[in-house]
Amino acid sequence: MELIDLNRDGGIGANSFFLKIGGLNLLLDCGLNPKKVGRLATPDWAPLRGEKLDLIIITHCHLDHIGSLPVVMRGYPGVPVLMTTSSAMLVGRMLHNSANVMLRQKEQDNIPDYPLFTHEEIDQCVKRFVGLQFGAPRRFRSGKDEITLTFHYAGHVAGATGVEIRHQDRAIFFTGDVMFDDQRTQAGAEFPPGKFDTLVMETTRGATPRTEGKTRAAEMARLVDTINRTIERGGSYLIPVFALGRMQEIMTIIHDARRFRRLVECPIFASGLGMDLVDYFDEISRKTKHIQFSRSLIKEMKVRPLPRQLKAGEDPGQNALYVVSSGMLVERTPSYTLASGLLGKERNAIGFVGYCDPDTPGGQLLKTPHGEKFEFAAAHVRTKVMAEVDRFELSGHADREELARFAVETGARSIVLTHGDPAARAWFMEQLAIRLPGAKVLDPVPLQRYEV
Repeated sequence: MELIDLNRDGGIGANSFFLKIGGLNLLLDCGLNPKKVGRLATPDWAPLRGEKLDLIIITHCHLDHIGSLPVVMRGYPGVPVLMTTSSAMLVGRMLHNSANVMLRQKEQDNIPDYPLFTHEEIDQCVKRFVGLQFGAPRRFRSGKDEITLTFHYAGHVAGATGVEIRHQDRAIFFTGDVMFDDQRTQAGAEFPPGKFDTLVMETTRGATPRTEGKTRAAEMARLVDTINRTIERGGSYLIPVFALGRMQEIMTIIHDARRFRRLVECPIFASGLGMDLVDYFDEISRKTKHIQFSRSLIKEMKVRPLPRQLKAGEDPGQNALYVVSSGMLVERTPSYTLASGLLGKERNAIGFVGYCDPDTPGGQLLKTPHGEKFEFAAAHVRTKVMAEVDRFELSGHADREELARFAVETGARSIVLTHGDPAARAWFMEQLAIRLPGAKVLDPVPLQRYEV
């Protein structure tokens, strides 16, 4: 197999791999980098010039994996786009939201490249999506060559899949983004046992050791306790979330806490894409055994929409719980604007419940000591960190020990690292050299061609 990482900046961002397996050419994911704008946010398509594509495969619907899908589909109008049936239900809504965001950014920041695609183009793309069931092998042929493709449930978020590819006597496995533990809204991954020749695996949490005795249940309880303390002292609590997956997970945790009278009474505010996706999750839950979610909980909790006009640097003073995106406090999002007003008051608190890229405002805030100044540059606000800022281990990604064990179990001769910061990949390079001394472990340089 030949492999090229098309994510021009490496790390976590515009995730995309170009693969040559026998006589077939495949593109696995095509995302957008949330820290970049315009064409620089897309993968670098240069290695595709002059190449045919036989298949485009999508592992799941987060924008770092699908955000540039219409762009590449434009250049390959006849190529099938494969994903799970659940992802096929979500992907159009995610892309329409992205187009809306790009239109706003074009007006606010005068970005000439935006929008990278239109709503009409998305509607045409949706017609080409092919939804596949988990565990159902499908054969694909190009000329005289053939591969067998099987999707395996990956946890992480609704529709997420690991991808098994078999070509002749060779077995290849891509983890995609994976979560082995059960979450409140969905079951843990169901990856195939047995051996693989090549493993391409995510490394998101490679730099984060699991704290001894820290369980998911204990972290959920700690989050609820922290919310209670904040509300009882007259403050407001902000939980920045990813719209797809984290929003629904956190809402379910809060609903359970309130149902069993473990959460104090307070207004709950939420809005935006995450609330729109509630209906999709409800429908997916009724069609798959892996998801457990009901939209009725939103009504039961009397969740209110955010005020239309949030003012940067201003505390709304609602003594409330806010569950809003983005999960990493990306500039000009509701969570970013709210944080700029809440951070300077000791009575308030901000709790992160998912991965935060170190270079995003959320990642920078987590590194800023209490009492130090923090700047919300896009909001023209500079304030001291007076609010309580915490992180809770409620990520939708597997921890590093689980992934390392899975790698050892596969007995792979070649392991390719992806979807992780340099420190995360370095941990896996070191550990896999010890635990799988016979394996070739590769941290690919973007845009270089590798034979694995």
